[in-house]
Amino acid sequence: MGKITGFLEIERHDRKYAPVAERLKHYNEFVVPLSEKDLREQAARCMNCGIPYCHGTGSAAPGTPGCPVNNQIPDFNDLVYQDNWEEAARNLHSTNNFPEFTGRICPAPCEASCTLNIDESPVTIKTIECAIVDRAWENGWLKPEVASEKTGKKVAVIGSGPAGLACAQQLARAGHDVHVYEKHAKAGGLLRYGIPDFKMEKHIIDRRIAQMEGEGVTFHYGAHVGAAGGLDPKKLVEEYDAVALTGGAEAGRDLAIPGRELDGIHFAMDFLPQQNRRVSSEPLGGVRDILAGGKHVVVIGGGDTGSDCIGTSLRQGAKSVTQLEIMPAPPEHENKALTWPNWPLKMRTSSSQAEGAKREFAVLTQKFSGKDGKVSKLHCVKVDGKFQPIAGTEFEIDADLVLLAMGFVHPVHEGLLKTLGVDLDPRGNVRANLADYQTSLPKVFSAGDMRRGQSLVVWAIREGRLCARSIDTFLMGKTELAR
Repeated sequence: MGKITGFLEIERHDRKYAPVAERLKHYNEFVVPLSEKDLREQAARCMNCGIPYCHGTGSAAPGTPGCPVNNQIPDFNDLVYQDNWEEAARNLHSTNNFPEFTGRICPAPCEASCTLNIDESPVTIKTIECAIVDRAWENGWLKPEVASEKTGKKVAVIGSGPAGLACAQQLARAGHDVHVYEKHAKAGGLLRYGIPDFKMEKHIIDRRIAQMEGEGVTFHYGAHVGAAGGLDPKKLVEEYDAVALTGGAEAGRDLAIPGRELDGIHFAMDFLPQQNRRVSSEPLGGVRDILAGGKHVVVIGGGDTGSDCIGTSLRQGAKSVTQLEIMPAPPEHENKALTWPNWPLKMRTSSSQAEGAKREFAVLTQKFSGKDGKVSKLHCVKVDGKFQPIAGTEFEIDADLVLLAMGFVHPVHEGLLKTLGVDLDPRGNVRANLADYQTSLPKVFSAGDMRRGQSLVVWAIREGRLCARSIDTFLMGKTELAR
């Protein structure tokens, strides 16, 4: 590496956040970038460790160490240190179509797998990745990559989340005529309608869509394939040479307990998209406003979606926000000898949680109660390690708004999947193997959360890329698309 002793001489230094009081006033991103000097110094900390687990293992199994898209992290770190940003951008895009997404919202399993993380001071990989791609956009290095030859083959991609976008972009660059069908008014899937703007502003998506349109991808918006009155998926299969199902996993996990029917209890994904639409001045579509202003808000679920509900509620002016998690509180620090280089279970506090939420662990909600048909209380109990109620630990929480953020169980089956008659796996996801991503139907493929279940944006990008390789091979008998 360029600075052989960099990791010995330079301490880890990462991006900071704007103060809480300041960032709660708006929905813009609030991460303060590092200076170029700091970025190059942080890149110099990347050591010649021999086996860079940060690369990823190439395995599709959840929990495997490193980067799912197999970013060449030591290489782009060295290029940044050498002040060769344009080559660093080329290297980064050779494995990841959308590093501006992952550089903002990926939890960075690469940093957990960094050799320096044994000493709890990993290289600031995510920050460097984000800086590389942002500089590439600023300098005009990211132009449409138009295929030199067209194949004459047509491919339909249903769903424009990160898996669908990655699949579509790769196929367009291989020379195919790609059409993306999106039920909403704009592309992006959960990137657009789930991730709050304060974590990723939506012009970040728009500029990438413009690049893809320049590469020949056609986007069809308001095209709800399989819905009543929408497009018939069987006709798409007839009209196209291949179809990719990349619609995500949108069936939220419900909480079937007494009082669930009370007004004021909503799925997180009924709440979050509304605020994203407000920020972008997009109509809500005639649905009733769900707002947290002046209310006691309870978020059930301790993951990223729950954190997004917290940050949004606080910006809307919630009186209080409490987050409940059925799992026990994780340890403050992991045992490196047992966990490294895998992703460790340990206490993490998101930027939204740090803005003022009260967190409760090992809590089970047993019922809701209210007045005049509206929720007003949660009746809860502490649970043991087997999630069984502990006698005598019952308690109540005041609540005017309850947001269910307990994850997603599988794709929505009604409409698209039932109409096609595609086989599902035991978990309710579309059955498609990792070898070729083909479903039970001829020339129909699937990737991303629709195939693997709820997961990370970086896994969606990886699967979209690999699905594109399989479709290209299916259509042409071979492929030159990168993994």
